[in-house]
Amino acid sequence: MLNMFVVRRGRPADLAQVAAVQEASPEAAQWNVTEYLQYDFRVAEAGGRITGFLVSRTLAGLESEILNLAVAPDFRRQGAARDLLLSVLAQTSGAVYLEVRESNRVAREFYKSLGFQEFSIRPGYYDAPDSLPESAIVMKFHSC
Repeated sequence: MLNMFVVRRGRPADLAQVAAVQEASPEAAQWNVTEYLQYDFRVAEAGGRITGFLVSRTLAGLESEILNLAVAPDFRRQGAARDLLLSVLAQTSGAVYLEVRESNRVAREFYKSLGFQEFSIRPGYYDAPDSLPESAIVMKFHSC
């Protein structure tokens, strides 16, 4: 499959499109997108359109954390999330952590396919306005 996405650093001019991707992705964290500019903020772009984004940060030592990852619904399962995540993993040494909703089996399997392992659980981590709070599965990737 030809790589149709360009992954690059996110810029202030991208924030409106990133907000639209986030809004169309209720399973993703719903942040104020202007906050992304203070982190490692990457976007996937195809044909001049932002198709997805990833936000991460480096923690103490050789640990990093994926804070948010979302892809526009009409670009899912085409490689944008994989390209975004691999761009971070290629530049990271040590452990990379993320949290994913316990109910989001598709995302959990996707992360496992890239080498992440389920590490622990955080009960009641996510607010769920229409139901009880949902647990987060903490996943860990360790690069050499």
